[in-house]
Amino acid sequence: MRRLYAPHAYTDAPRAGCFWAPPPDDFPTLEGEAEAEFAIIGGGYAGLSAALELAGRGVSVTLLEAHAPGWGASGRNGGFCCLGGSGFGHGELARALGKTAAGEMIRTERAAIDLVAELLETHAIDADRHSNGEVVLAHRPRAMAGLGEEGEILAAHGIETRLLSKAALTERGMGGPFHGGLHVRAGFALEPGKYARGLARAARLAGADIRAHSPVTRITHKGERFTLATPRGILTARKLIVATNGYSSDDIPPALASRYLPLQSNIIVTRPLGTAEREAAGWSNDTMAYDSRILLHYFRLLPDGRFLFGRRGALTAGPRAQARMRHTVIRHFRRMFPAWKHVEVEHFWSGFVSLAYDRLPHIAPIEGWEGAFAAMNWHGNGVAMATWGGRQVARAALDGAPVPAAMARPLPRFPLGRARRTLLYPALAWYALRDRF
Repeated sequence: MRRLYAPHAYTDAPRAGCFWAPPPDDFPTLEGEAEAEFAIIGGGYAGLSAALELAGRGVSVTLLEAHAPGWGASGRNGGFCCLGGSGFGHGELARALGKTAAGEMIRTERAAIDLVAELLETHAIDADRHSNGEVVLAHRPRAMAGLGEEGEILAAHGIETRLLSKAALTERGMGGPFHGGLHVRAGFALEPGKYARGLARAARLAGADIRAHSPVTRITHKGERFTLATPRGILTARKLIVATNGYSSDDIPPALASRYLPLQSNIIVTRPLGTAEREAAGWSNDTMAYDSRILLHYFRLLPDGRFLFGRRGALTAGPRAQARMRHTVIRHFRRMFPAWKHVEVEHFWSGFVSLAYDRLPHIAPIEGWEGAFAAMNWHGNGVAMATWGGRQVARAALDGAPVPAAMARPLPRFPLGRARRTLLYPALAWYALRDRF
């Protein structure tokens, strides 16, 4: 495989301290020869959602996962089922795409949240759902103007929002170094590992053939057939869906080389906090929250009283870099919530989100390969959008169902090819300066 980060990043080590439910270990490995109408690469939300949709419609589908379902970002994210999926704020989105296309994207984001809620209920997935939407917190006074614009745009598309002053935040148990916020009443929090396990179970019960520990090492395309090789087996299929996101490889398939850029996201979880400790910090609300920085912090109070706190970043992914990032995230956490500076951090882990060069999610045919599709690049908001993207790529591949125009574009290439990760160095430095000044 031709991946962008050090091999350590693709082992169990970065997720060893993960607080969430572990990936299931009861799925078989692909051995020998097999055939299916559809082959899916990737056992995250997008791949599992696609498999569930196809199997539920009576289509033969085999999903190949390099580790186990939910092993990647789907089983180790912050559990924010919310609006998003692109690298734009909604005001930026309207300026970049125009009001019509931006409105279509916003409606899709809302539909993606509703789909997750529907799947939780339909398949009786107990994923510890809570939180009435999310709150975007202004990390400096001038950010409030942008939050006001965001609220107006969302309200115009039927999404309830409320602009909150600093005093109003404090009254609601969301105190801290914030200058106000925007409450977006769309979305909810969940336990991402449980959700991934539930999707995998639902897809299997619907008839999907899910194979774990079956990394795809080579794909060939001849006529109307795709042949996927794994270490112990061969799968032949008429159609192909690639849903590997930040854990993609530049040669699986080569047509997707340079069309994604992984970025590390890092999370800590504290021990359970008592009532007095929560009051001391002024944070007792379980609503999902993130700040208005480009290199944002995201956090929430978990149902058992623990506090989850995450941050994007890290330009390398070896053991030393992981140790440094753990220290950095804890430092940011204690700076933001000084009343908790002595609270023990019991869990730390990291994983990859995936970015597109045009900052848009993509559900599109793979150029040059008739019958092959990609669903990827959720920009760190994949709980809802990847779930929706998986279902929609299955429908598009099966019967030509429409995809929002902005998402249906061919995936653009990043410059610099395999050296494209170096683009993160100046980008993150510039973003840090903008966040600060």
